[in-house]
Amino acid sequence: MDSFDFYSEKPKLVEKNQKGGMSLTFFSMVLFVLVFFLFTDQINFIIYLLVVLLFHELGHFIAMKVFGYKNVRMMFVPLMGAFVQGTKLNYSQKESFIVTAAGPFPGVFVGGLLVYFGADLHFSWMLSVGLLFLLLNLINLLPIDPLDGGQMFKLFFRKKNEFFLMIFAFISSLTIIGVGWYISSYVLMIFGFFMGFRVRAMQKKYEIHKELKENDVEFATTYNLLSNKSYHQIKKIVIDFTPALEKYIDQVSEEELNPVLASQVNNVLVTPLKNDSSLLFKFFILIFWMFSFLVPFLLFWYVDIQWYIDAL
Repeated sequence: MDSFDFYSEKPKLVEKNQKGGMSLTFFSMVLFVLVFFLFTDQINFIIYLLVVLLFHELGHFIAMKVFGYKNVRMMFVPLMGAFVQGTKLNYSQKESFIVTAAGPFPGVFVGGLLVYFGADLHFSWMLSVGLLFLLLNLINLLPIDPLDGGQMFKLFFRKKNEFFLMIFAFISSLTIIGVGWYISSYVLMIFGFFMGFRVRAMQKKYEIHKELKENDVEFATTYNLLSNKSYHQIKKIVIDFTPALEKYIDQVSEEELNPVLASQVNNVLVTPLKNDSSLLFKFFILIFWMFSFLVPFLLFWYVDIQWYIDAL
């Protein structure tokens, strides 16, 4: 008899099936627009911004759908931007690169075309939209967590330890706070501070993983594949690191407690990532990434936008 047979059956993990995705996306989009109206009456700018963000996020959305992500939804955040989220049981490094790049790379390409033809045809609206495409997508490609550039940076260094990723997130948080302070954006500064709380959560998970490694407990797996023995070992360590959870245990019934413990254990697990990206594939991603930042310099070298600047 295997040793894990002596452990009681792990509780079932309750997976939330997200509903009303389209309605929530539409509601968040309307709220996004209404909040912007509190700060500016430039309806053209708001429309342009919405188009750029929608195009960018649709890239992520379509890529996730193609690769079989579940519960994929798009949300707009007032004064911040938008994001797409989804889940998958088994992640692929190559697919993750494509999903991440599917937002900014097409955005830079479209932005470059709009700037080129807008300048050539003297269409100021086209040039404005093109510049906004370039600006937002290039900012998004900066290697700062949680921007797309930060996600690609982490994918390149996936084999590095958690401590490296935690330091990267911490530096990103300080950078966002610093930029917010420099440009007097309290929204950006607040976001940076919230990123700091995320770093604290990463630190806690790092400490739990270190404890699990010392006890030879497997945590690089999915909840469904997790053995009963590993579940109970992880549960014990999670409780030891979470005093509030230990107090909560004494206050609720086992029926109420089990879903909470299952969720807590699941949050500690590291979803396996299939390292299926060849060096050639990573090289092309890196080339496209670097070339994206050259696009505006090449455009401003070859196209004439002085008429546009004079008209501002």
